[in-house]
Amino acid sequence: MANAWELGAAILGGLGALVGVRAGTEQPRYTLVERLGDVEIRHYGPRLAAQATVSGSATAARSAGFEAVAGYIFGGNTTKASIAMTAPVAQSAAGRSQSIAMTAPVTQTADGAGSWKVQFIMPARYTLATLPVPTSDQVAIVELPAQDYAVLRFSGARDGPAVERRTGQLVAALAGRGWKVSGPPTAWFYDPPWTPSFLRRNEVAAPVARAGQAGPTASR
Repeated sequence: MANAWELGAAILGGLGALVGVRAGTEQPRYTLVERLGDVEIRHYGPRLAAQATVSGSATAARSAGFEAVAGYIFGGNTTKASIAMTAPVAQSAAGRSQSIAMTAPVTQTADGAGSWKVQFIMPARYTLATLPVPTSDQVAIVELPAQDYAVLRFSGARDGPAVERRTGQLVAALAGRGWKVSGPPTAWFYDPPWTPSFLRRNEVAAPVARAGQAGPTASR
């Protein structure tokens, strides 16, 4: 029987999985700040994410975290009656499960020894007030602040050692280039597991600030 990762990826990927692209899947918008060879400096605005914190190896935690958060967006949530103060007026039934459109990428960040945060970025149209509440205690809605990220894109293997190797390349590429890492690195995965490895879109990202700048977030 397919697990939540496989089911969610199937819904996400569709024909897009065949070419390594999630056609029609919303992705967080960003502004390209600078290119440093293969590395991009991107500015992302504030975002909301559904997050699960899980333990285990990088690969096992990714699967478990995906399953937890996929449960939320595929109906493991509740909504209260609400009326939009726009035309047309819309109302949702109290207590009805709501399915939330999925976005790419799935993000994974180390959160201490053997612990990982797995996140789905919520579609941009949602706010804290309009997102339904998770029914699972394992899932939380978190606010992500505006942030500059250094991002290195790669294909192929995306297990723990591969991500660590690419993260090392990313950090090395920033040396002497006017940017400093200001927080823990993150791995971003855009494609289902069965996508041919050479077609996968994977990225490692690290929050950065300009060298000499106080604080983790670069202002725009």
